[in-house]
Amino acid sequence: MKANNRLAIKAIAPFLSIVLASSLLISCHSHYRSTAYSYVKPKQLSDGLPVDAMYNNGMDTGKIVALTKLILANKYPNIHSMLILRHGKLIYENYFAGEDVDDATPVGYVNHAIDDLHDCRSISKSFTSACIGIAIKQGFIKSIDEPIFPYFREYAKYFDAAKRKITIRNLLTMTSGLQFDETDYSDAKNSYFQMRASDDPIKYVLSCKLTSTPGTVWNYSSGNTQLLGEIIWKATGERLDKYAGRNLFAPLGISKYDWRHMPYNNNLPAAAWGLRLRSRDLAKFGLLYMNNGKWGDTQILDSTWVKQSLSAQVPRPSESPNIPRGYGFQFFTDLLIQHQYKTDIPWATGYGGQLIFFWGSMDILVVFTGWNDNPNVPNAIVAFYINIVPSVKEMQPYFK
Repeated sequence: MKANNRLAIKAIAPFLSIVLASSLLISCHSHYRSTAYSYVKPKQLSDGLPVDAMYNNGMDTGKIVALTKLILANKYPNIHSMLILRHGKLIYENYFAGEDVDDATPVGYVNHAIDDLHDCRSISKSFTSACIGIAIKQGFIKSIDEPIFPYFREYAKYFDAAKRKITIRNLLTMTSGLQFDETDYSDAKNSYFQMRASDDPIKYVLSCKLTSTPGTVWNYSSGNTQLLGEIIWKATGERLDKYAGRNLFAPLGISKYDWRHMPYNNNLPAAAWGLRLRSRDLAKFGLLYMNNGKWGDTQILDSTWVKQSLSAQVPRPSESPNIPRGYGFQFFTDLLIQHQYKTDIPWATGYGGQLIFFWGSMDILVVFTGWNDNPNVPNAIVAFYINIVPSVKEMQPYFK
C-alpha cells in the first residue's frame, strides 16, 4: 500500500468511527427509559466534595427535576451526566444511560455511573493549560511571553523569522498564526485528523505555514495545545500525563484517570483530547478555578493565572457586535444577557457534549458529559441557558 494511501486511511479512521457512533445515537431511542424521577441529594463520599440539597442553596428544585425528565425523555439526547454545584457544594448529581464512544470508537449503550471514566475530549485542553500555569508557578517556565522556538530547536528548519515570534501566550490563546483547519469533522483532511495520523505530530504542526501574524487572529487549533503539551515535557522533564498526575491530580485527590497518547506516536500524550475522568473529578477541577486556584490549604495555581485563564484575552468571532465572545487560556468566555442582568460565563468544552460552566457571579459550577454530535438537536449548552439559568432564584425576576 502506498504511503499516502496509508496516511489517508489513518486520518479517516476516527471519522468513520464517529459516523458509526452517530448512527448508533439515532438508534438509542429504541432503548426504553422511564421518565419518572424525584430529586435526591447527592451522596456524601470521601472524595473531598461536600454535598448539600438544592433547596438549601437558592435553586428551584422543580425546574431541575423538569430538566432531568427532559433528558430522560431524550429531549436533550444522550447526556451522560449532569452535576450542579453551588457555594462549593455538590447539590445535584445524576447519570444517564446512552450510546457512548471511547476515543471515537463506539462502545454501545452504557449505563453510566458515578465511578465511570468518560472522554473529556477538548476539556483536556483546559487541563493542559493548568499544567502550564503550574509549571510557571514552579519556575520551570519563566513567562508565557517567551518564544516557543527554544523548546523546539530540533525543528529549526520549520522556523523562519516570522514563526520565531510565536510565544507560549499565542499557543494558550489560539493565536499562533499557524494554519490549522479544524472546522469540519466530517472531512478527513481536517487538520486534527491529519495530526492524529502523523508519526510526528509536533513536526506536523510546526511545518504548517503561518497565515497571520502571531497574536492577531484567533483560530481554534488542537495543534497549538499539542505544542503546549510538548513544552511541559521540555521544561519539566516529565511528559504531560505524568506531570499532571503529580502536580494537579494528586493534590485534587484524583486517583482514577487515563490520559491517552497519540495513536501513532506513543511518546506523546494527546494534550488536546486524550484525558478520561470521572464527572466528580471534572467538578473538582472546576472548583479549583472557582476557588482561585486553591484546593483546601494548597494553592495549586496562582490566583492571577486563574483570573487570566477565565478572562477574554482575545476575541472570538461573534454573530453580534453587541454580544462579544472571547477566549482565555484554553477556556471560552461568553456573555450572558438577560434583561438588565449581564455577566461573563467562562466554559471548558469538549466535542460531543463535555462541558464545565463557571458561573462566578452566582457561585455556580455545572458539569455535563455526553455524546451528542448532531448540531440539529438541543444539547447541553441549550440545557444550561434555557433550563439551569432560570432555576436560580436570584435570576427569576429577570425572566418575568
